[in-house]
Amino acid sequence: MWLAPLLLGAFLLCGPVRGSDGSAFTAITCFTRGLDLRKGTEDVLCPANCPLWQFYVFGDGVYASLSSVCGAAIHSGVITNAGGAVRVQTLPGQENYPAVNANGIQSQVLARWASSFSVTPGTKNTALEAVGRSVSTARPSTGKRPKKPLDKKAGNKDCKADIAFLIDGSYNIGQRRFNLQKNFVGKVAVMLGIGTEGPHVGVVQASEHPKIEFYLKNFTAAKEVLFAIKELGFRGGNSNTGKALKHTAQKFFSLENGARKGIPKIIVVFLDGWPSDDIEEAGIVAREFGVNVFIVSVAKPTTEELGMVQDIGFVDKAVCRNNGFFSYQMPTWFGTTKYVKPLVQKLCSHEQMLCSKTCYNSVNIGFLIDGSSSVGDSNFRLVLEFVSTVARAFEISDIGSKIAAVQFTYDQRTEFSFTDYITKEKVLSAIRNIRYMSGGTATGDAISFITRNVFGPMKDGPNKNFLVVLTDGQSYDDVRGPAAAAQKAGITIFSVGVAWAPLDDLKDMASEPRESHTFFTREFTGLEQMVPDIIRGICKDFLDSKQ
Repeated sequence: MWLAPLLLGAFLLCGPVRGSDGSAFTAITCFTRGLDLRKGTEDVLCPANCPLWQFYVFGDGVYASLSSVCGAAIHSGVITNAGGAVRVQTLPGQENYPAVNANGIQSQVLARWASSFSVTPGTKNTALEAVGRSVSTARPSTGKRPKKPLDKKAGNKDCKADIAFLIDGSYNIGQRRFNLQKNFVGKVAVMLGIGTEGPHVGVVQASEHPKIEFYLKNFTAAKEVLFAIKELGFRGGNSNTGKALKHTAQKFFSLENGARKGIPKIIVVFLDGWPSDDIEEAGIVAREFGVNVFIVSVAKPTTEELGMVQDIGFVDKAVCRNNGFFSYQMPTWFGTTKYVKPLVQKLCSHEQMLCSKTCYNSVNIGFLIDGSSSVGDSNFRLVLEFVSTVARAFEISDIGSKIAAVQFTYDQRTEFSFTDYITKEKVLSAIRNIRYMSGGTATGDAISFITRNVFGPMKDGPNKNFLVVLTDGQSYDDVRGPAAAAQKAGITIFSVGVAWAPLDDLKDMASEPRESHTFFTREFTGLEQMVPDIIRGICKDFLDSKQ
């Protein structure tokens, strides 16, 4: 008999209830969303004592339809947490649902959604008392006070990546396995730790014609991505994976669509069986665009089916590198939970993303700047302009390229180290703010100083190290020994001489081949013309080191 009150409460919670004026209300749970309601205008009854911290609400005044109805009603002030009647009006979708903290609920930002709703007070009634305040949520109590989750807006900062999930929407996979695929992709998205400062993801569906379902810029929270994945429709047709991969590599990762500079670009290709077209060419295009291709293959072709596969070795030809890291095998779409974490660990292994590494986003460049009396203040400004122009060409970030500067006379002064500034704007500002020292010229000591104190902490890092030495005169000390020690420590040296800088010193400092690492101009105004050659030299050395 103890079940009777509970069953009665559950019935009343989910069934129609009449107010004191005879109007009908639909009793809903704390977590009923706008998209769960089917009518254009509907009167609902929210229960009491909903856990405010568990509400998902997107917007203010006008709410995305994936928002909790009761959460939106409390947020807007239509009801309190004591529950009550709410009239829900369905509205068209919109862009830019804002985040607003109101009445104990923090709503979330959402870039866009297909439908919306508004809430207004329902007709006053006494039906809530009949429902029973003890039945306040569809989730049973555990007897423990739930803890408010940590703010995950920033995301997993240790897993910075821009990821396109290229899902299989062909007839080969079918509707049932397509839904299982969506479920798996959703789990991967959640575990990645999506956030403004963490990984960003988008989805492309491969079918007869590829369709970009949503871009990196559209959603920056895991729950938003989950809802978007859930809403994806099955397209059918041939898989045409190669066509979709090429389209994604060329169109998906633009700055306008949310791609970030200095962040690894990844396409995770989900393939059920085998591709219906050639994907080798698409893999080549992806590598040219600096994109890391992963192939997640499910249900390998059987022995009987191998005759239908255009190229049995298609996986090795499509991935970023044929080293085993970029391919991933799952035997079936059923029971895939255990495969989520290993795949996420791969996608978060930034140092393994070989195809994203270019000379622009994977180098440390230290500038050794002559501040001796012979330079003069006006020429010193031209030197700083040269340094800024070179630095401007590179993608500076905490996981990308880094810049440092040391000024020297007889003494040395670290203007800023590699880890001091992680944005291009701050680096350029720091260069502009360097103050001219004036004094003698001890270039050898300066090379030893920057090797030890600036490059030393970076010696085990992933970036390739470069040193650009700028001087206008004869050094008072030996440069050959310190330069050899720097090169032995893995630093490639470009020497740039102006005015009275002796060519022998410049060549003694420069890396091999010395002719391509030594530069000279008679006037400081000639420094500007050297910039393209310095940048090309750095890129050539970077590429040669990767062979």
